[in-house]
Amino acid sequence: MDIELHYEEKGSGEPLILLHGNGEESSYFTNQIDYFTEKYRVIAVDTRGHGLTPRGTAPFTIRQFADDLLYFMNEQLHLEKAHILGFSDGGNIALLFAIKYPEKVDRLIVDGANLSPRGEKLKYRVEIRCCYKKAMRKASQDTQALKEAELLGLMVNDPDIAVAELKKIKSKTLVMAGSRDMIKRKHTLLIGRSIPDAEIKLIKGDHFIANGNPVDFNRAVDQFLTKQ
Repeated sequence: MDIELHYEEKGSGEPLILLHGNGEESSYFTNQIDYFTEKYRVIAVDTRGHGLTPRGTAPFTIRQFADDLLYFMNEQLHLEKAHILGFSDGGNIALLFAIKYPEKVDRLIVDGANLSPRGEKLKYRVEIRCCYKKAMRKASQDTQALKEAELLGLMVNDPDIAVAELKKIKSKTLVMAGSRDMIKRKHTLLIGRSIPDAEIKLIKGDHFIANGNPVDFNRAVDQFLTKQ
């Protein structure tokens, strides 16, 4: 079932859609919205079940979120094409969206994305799975635990993207991650080397470089978007 996504919009020019990570909302990109508004029509989205966007009744999966983005572009904003910047789960959504709907993506930037849970460093994967199991045990009796279980389930069960699928991406692509990211560096490199002609950029910092190191992050994205 289609739902309308809540979003914040600022600026004018070519559309640049921002997709936040797990358990977050569009405000994660505060440092990017203000920066890129000078050149672009910046559209920061709350994905299904996040921020002010309702959960709805459709499956709570990365693939569903990619379909939600198609509905958002076609039916809510009537956009033929946009630059897409996704962080973490938002990066996973962006990858799947570019695979399924390549004609809708102008330039693609993914930050801290992964193809499967095995792309996460082991200590994070174990911790997330442990929290997921605890939340699942309480989910039938506690609505907050159910919401937490669904969010953690996105990292335990999703994404499920085959390396071969990345060949379907037609956009100019920038693959980013923090130098101390929770995603394995070799996994980030695998993604970047599997997308035709993609660029790879490691930024000093942890998983949250858009917040923690916005100067270097914004500069890298800006250079990529304006490169001829």
